[in-house]
Amino acid sequence: MRNDDPGAESDADAAPAHCSRTGCRVPATWALRWNNPRLHTPDRRKTWLACDEHRAYLADFLDRRGFLRATEPFTPPED
Repeated sequence: MRNDDPGAESDADAAPAHCSRTGCRVPATWALRWNNPRLHTPDRRKTWLACDEHRAYLADFLDRRGFLRATEPFTPPED
C-alpha cells in the first residue's frame, strides 16, 4: 500500500491498519480499490481501508464519483 493513501501504514508503524473514515480508529476489515480516471491509468488502483460500519459510506462516496473499482475483504499483512 502506498503511504499517500488514507489508512496506509508505514513499515515503521506498529499500529494495525485502521479505517480511512475521518476520525475512525477501528481496525480495517475492508479494502476499497479505486482510481480517478482523469488522473490514473486504467490499471492503477489506490486503496482506502474501511471498518464494517463505514464500508458502505466510503464505497458510496467513491461510487458516486465513478472511482470505485472493487470492494474486497482486508487481511492485514503478517509481520
